[in-house]
Amino acid sequence: MASRVGLIGCLIVVVALLNGATTQVTAAVEYQVGDSLGWTVPPNSSYYTNWASSKTFFVGDALIFNATSGTHTVAIVSEAEYNACTKVSSVFQVQPCCPFRYTPESTGTKYIICTVSNHCEQGQKFSFTVESQNFTVESPAGSPTESPSSSASSLTVGALYAVLTTTVISFLTFF
Repeated sequence: MASRVGLIGCLIVVVALLNGATTQVTAAVEYQVGDSLGWTVPPNSSYYTNWASSKTFFVGDALIFNATSGTHTVAIVSEAEYNACTKVSSVFQVQPCCPFRYTPESTGTKYIICTVSNHCEQGQKFSFTVESQNFTVESPAGSPTESPSSSASSLTVGALYAVLTTTVISFLTFF
């Protein structure tokens, strides 16, 4: 009887370790706004919109604003202020010497403009959607599989897996 209890204990530990080892958090990503162009008056009015639409942003990712020439600002504004290119007083200065780093702390759509002169009207603005952090789950074979979209659902799946596995092992051992 003692050897069965020991075996069950070992199996539970192994299952818990395997379950914990299969979930990996995706690391935050740093994006250079505008890529090699940086944060400046763009060559066309859709440049930054196209740049942002080609990316997927998550809570915790960082947007780095590098001014490649002149002085620019980064203003995080409302949708109405974005659409009207409204000059707001709460801005961050960006110069070639001093990049600005913005890390969204919540999900939702964010709106960013430059308030210098008519830069916003010329297309130095973009909006983007921030999603909740993803988790990557590795299958036993090592290939990524579809994953839960939040840490709460990941923990729920892991807890359910551990309880079901323990129950099955207990039934197989005693019956």
